[in-house]
Amino acid sequence: MNLTITGHHLEVTPALRGYVEEKLKRITRHFDHVIDVAVILTVEKLKHNAEVNVHLASKDIFVETSADDMYAAVDALADKLDRQVVKHKEKAGGHHHEAGSPKRQDVETETE
Repeated sequence: MNLTITGHHLEVTPALRGYVEEKLKRITRHFDHVIDVAVILTVEKLKHNAEVNVHLASKDIFVETSADDMYAAVDALADKLDRQVVKHKEKAGGHHHEAGSPKRQDVETETE
């Protein structure tokens, strides 16, 4: 997994970089096929924005959040991204191949 962290109007400190890396490890717990992750951290007046673009083998996932604190924005970003990766994994996971799915029941009854 290639990880790129960029800061706009913000210096990405080693502590902030480590925090982002730690939070994004949750993605690989659910899905091993992450090719590239690009994180952009931005400060606009009093609003802290965090956005991430995750390139998977079959899809790109984009998430953005904003908060009053950069660490809170990264936390919310990790939560949103985790939900989207799990949702993509469930959709892509061959759930039509189960014996209990409606498509498989139609095929089994026709062949009998």
